[in-house]
Amino acid sequence: MARAPLLQLSQVSLTFGGNPVFDGLDLTVQPGDRIALVGRNGSGKSTLMKIMAGLSEPDHGQRTTSPGVTVGYMEQDPDLSGYATLGDYAASRLPPGEEYRVPAAAEGLRFDPDTPVATASGGERRRAALAKLMAEAPELMLLDEPTNHLDIQAILWLEAELAQTRAAFVLISHDRAFLRSLSRATLWIDRGVVRRRDSGFEGFEDWRDTIWAEEDDARHKLDRKIKHEAKWAVEGISARRKRNQGRVRALMALRAERSSQIRRQGTAAFELEGSGTSGKRVIEARGLSLSFGDKVIVRNFDLRVQRGDRVAFVGPNGVGKTTLLQLLLGQIAPDHGTVILGTNLEIATYDQSRAQLDLDATLWDSLTNDPLMAVSGNSDQVMVRGTPKHVVAYLKDFLFDERQARAPVRSLSGGEKARLLLAKLMAKPSNLLILDEPTNDLDVETLDLLQDIVGDFDGTVLLVSHDRDFIDRVATTTIALEGDGRATVYPGGWSDYVAQRPAMGAETTDRAPVRPMGQRQAEARPTLGLTFTERKRYDALPDLIEKLEAEINKLAEYLETPELFTAQPAKFRKASEAMADRQAGLSAAEAEWLALAERA
Repeated sequence: MARAPLLQLSQVSLTFGGNPVFDGLDLTVQPGDRIALVGRNGSGKSTLMKIMAGLSEPDHGQRTTSPGVTVGYMEQDPDLSGYATLGDYAASRLPPGEEYRVPAAAEGLRFDPDTPVATASGGERRRAALAKLMAEAPELMLLDEPTNHLDIQAILWLEAELAQTRAAFVLISHDRAFLRSLSRATLWIDRGVVRRRDSGFEGFEDWRDTIWAEEDDARHKLDRKIKHEAKWAVEGISARRKRNQGRVRALMALRAERSSQIRRQGTAAFELEGSGTSGKRVIEARGLSLSFGDKVIVRNFDLRVQRGDRVAFVGPNGVGKTTLLQLLLGQIAPDHGTVILGTNLEIATYDQSRAQLDLDATLWDSLTNDPLMAVSGNSDQVMVRGTPKHVVAYLKDFLFDERQARAPVRSLSGGEKARLLLAKLMAKPSNLLILDEPTNDLDVETLDLLQDIVGDFDGTVLLVSHDRDFIDRVATTTIALEGDGRATVYPGGWSDYVAQRPAMGAETTDRAPVRPMGQRQAEARPTLGLTFTERKRYDALPDLIEKLEAEINKLAEYLETPELFTAQPAKFRKASEAMADRQAGLSAAEAEWLALAERA
């Protein structure tokens, strides 16, 4: 017998400012659904999720839930007024006897439930909202960017919790590794149309590109038909006025159809320009040590960064990644050791706190008042990589429209603030790029573009990120900060780091290992001789191996392209290097799987 759907939207329509966000939307969420909700920034993902949660009313249509079904929504900006601590807020709707679930979730998400609300950061408040949802365990969970402000260990904990839950859930996330691991269906919002694909995020981009290609082909055919009919009308309408009014009306209908089509939003015009070649040695650190009281940031650390390196820094929140970055740039002094910076360095920085943005300033003033972008005597232009450009034209390069130019920065979404900060960053030529959590709030298409320009940048990149997929695509070296002053350098990206250190999921501090919420009240049952983290890794490795094999096959086909070596030697070299990296990663993954399989 078929089970009743958990939630249903019927003929839902919503309009903002004259433009339809949704029109006649029908949507069903069934028990056990694990859905990735994707789309460009501003496409309406969060709006749709709020309608699903019953927090926003559509203009037309109906939202229904099955009797007794509980729907939980992770609030982006939770209202904690009236609560003394984060734990009080997270436990506010739990029945008596279930309060233990909050400390369990708090440990996994890495925040202290006893933190007073008055002193809690925005990230801690969001983690408390997520802990509240996880502890309440509704039958349908709606999660809007749950991985923002989480470190990789907390993301892995959340991933494991969602993987074993019986609840249905809908996810909005920029973290592709997270979506690939958890989703079984995909909802894609594109220009007011919501399409569903009953398979996970893994194949989303190919599916999207196929639909767009079909759309472009249909538009091209329609344009040709309009051109043909218009030519007929000009040359023959006077001789056949009475007999062919139907054909004229058909031409008008074709033109109306063409004008009603909503063009896809273009991609941002991201561009990085080198400011001249730096010295071959960019940074050399010898014997670095730094402590703040009892907290050791780094101990006896050595590192050499060469021109062209892409170095990723990973580790738990609060372990000192940004502090180590500041040490390496000479912005703070070590207790011991030395840092030697290379010659001819021009540094551009993306700050995760977005302190460079004045929230009360307009977008226009944010650019024109920047001393690095200001054009003397001209308030309408900004200096972009040495060339004056009208401020509105530059904003349009980053997908802002003219109306937003005079709006305050605080009115922007998280993704729009990220794009504005990238606009400021990319206006200045540089040869050393500092990216501190650049991927938060960006949609998949913008992440693709950022990845491409960072990959093609002819300077050096230092990157702090919790986005495993982005690290894999960009980094040539990964530095893992593991607490108690330990910082270890690994060649390659995130997957390479994991392959070289299989036990990375285990805690390396004095804290007890983080266990799943359901294992708090009793000892965890043994799982075939593997720890919980090892079991997760063992289960995930076949997918990683399959992915690496597919990438190797694609690269092999590309390298067989006729005349690639002679016509595009740089691309041939880059593809060859990628092939070698993937083959090494495949060998490591296979060896790791065999070792775990033997223990299991």
